[in-house]
Amino acid sequence: MWQSFVDYLTHDVMGLSSKVDSVVNFFIYDSVKILFLLVVIIFVISYLRTHFNTEYVRAHLQGKSLIYGNILAALFGIITPFCSCSAIPLFLGFIQARIPLGVTFSFLISSPMNNEIAIAMLFSLFGWKVTALYIGFGLLVAIVSGFVIGKFNLQKYVLIDVKPMQGELQEVKIEISFKQRVKEAWGYTVEIIKKVWIYVLIGVGVGAFIHGVVPQEFIVKYAGGDAWYSVPLAVILGVPMYSNAAGVMPLIDALTQKGMLLGTALAFMMAITALSLPEAMILKKILHIRLIALFFGIVAVGIICIGYIFNFIL
Repeated sequence: MWQSFVDYLTHDVMGLSSKVDSVVNFFIYDSVKILFLLVVIIFVISYLRTHFNTEYVRAHLQGKSLIYGNILAALFGIITPFCSCSAIPLFLGFIQARIPLGVTFSFLISSPMNNEIAIAMLFSLFGWKVTALYIGFGLLVAIVSGFVIGKFNLQKYVLIDVKPMQGELQEVKIEISFKQRVKEAWGYTVEIIKKVWIYVLIGVGVGAFIHGVVPQEFIVKYAGGDAWYSVPLAVILGVPMYSNAAGVMPLIDALTQKGMLLGTALAFMMAITALSLPEAMILKKILHIRLIALFFGIVAVGIICIGYIFNFIL
């Protein structure tokens, strides 16, 4: 119904020419759809998040086996609203709580890659099946990468003197009413939308330009098809960029519509959201360059593998 209304608006009411109509139609349709679903899904996830708290998770992770800790930390990343840089303070908090280094990396990888904005926008653009595959493979990358890093025993490469917390962390329980949870979730949803709406519009604008102006043959020639180098190239190009899912997802939508394979496009998005140069610069003050290089290398290889698997499946 929304697509039919937008078609009527741009075709009949505005009377736009074919190319301009394609750009404007894409922009109006995707902007409203994405913002609407962002509000709904962020509210739902924010409400669910009110049943969890960081202190409880940190306390629960203490003393647990590595693989269990990696899984729980990666799952915790889904309900934390961080980009690759803003996840670092909690990453340090985990180290302070004497949580194994590999487990903390599982969180650091999962949080920006699998956050609620990415989930909402993936669902709005590609449906629940692709979203479920993305979440599953994103968790797999975070769990396996953190587990592998943990096996190298690289605590010596943590450069800062992190003073361990004294004693055992207690499982802090927070009791709040349903009304308070709804109010908190809605307040957080409004706060997030205020922060990301401009990135959504910019991303949709770039995507609309690609959709309506850039020839499909150009995308297929240089980024489409099943050339072996397309996925690694997408990851290499994605790492220097710094954006969140709100800004990059509409671009992914436009690229796939123009012929880029979905696995290649999602690998590009994963590299942008989970790995970034600003993140590396911040981590350089905390971790030795060898550990940062290992972290980026393992995650990049994992993302490349996921890109190939997506292309094979879809």
